[in-house]
Amino acid sequence: MSSIDAASSAPKPSASVKLVLLGEAAVGKSSLVLRFVSNDFQENKEPTIGAAFLTQKCSLPTRTIKFEIWDTAGQERFASLAPMYYRNAQAALVVYDLTKPTSLIKARHWVSELHAQASPKIVIALVGNKLDLCNDGSESDEEEDRRKVSTEEGKKFAEEEGLLFFETSAKTAANVEEVFLAIAAKIPEEIVNKRIASGSRGRAGAGERGVDLEAHGENGAQGCAC
Repeated sequence: MSSIDAASSAPKPSASVKLVLLGEAAVGKSSLVLRFVSNDFQENKEPTIGAAFLTQKCSLPTRTIKFEIWDTAGQERFASLAPMYYRNAQAALVVYDLTKPTSLIKARHWVSELHAQASPKIVIALVGNKLDLCNDGSESDEEEDRRKVSTEEGKKFAEEEGLLFFETSAKTAANVEEVFLAIAAKIPEEIVNKRIASGSRGRAGAGERGVDLEAHGENGAQGCAC
């Protein structure tokens, strides 16, 4: 085998990246994760209690990112636990509901908190979910348009704060894998290299008080075929 062939067949570097989901209750955080990990959607998903932990791999041309995903509860009574989950996180999804303007206000709060208290190099994606309830994201224009937050408003905020921005539908899978692909591609090389060199130190926070491991998915039915 030539050196070129050997290089092309060599395994890609792989690193674990801690990712946290934040947002108001019922914006669809758990549904986004379920779609990404298992390519599944549950119409009446039970609210998350504390946090749920799942993993999924995303393969890029030059590296493989294994996301260690902490899906946090959106209820106010769990808000004080959030720092335990975003501490040392390399990435975050801040999710709001396109049909609920107050959820964007809460998303702004989480972005501000991440900028103030999380890692300086954390990659943050602002995600407007439930695109399937908006005419511009549905198959039929005859359906009621329930959009209350414009694309321009979300995009403007994301640009001001230096965030990735996506509008998604966990129900139809629109843009879900694209979000995680964009985050994986945005993770700084030095962070990936550091994680590779030190090896995964285990699931951060798995033994901490208040954590409710509701679910653990590995390499779901449709992995991130990025």
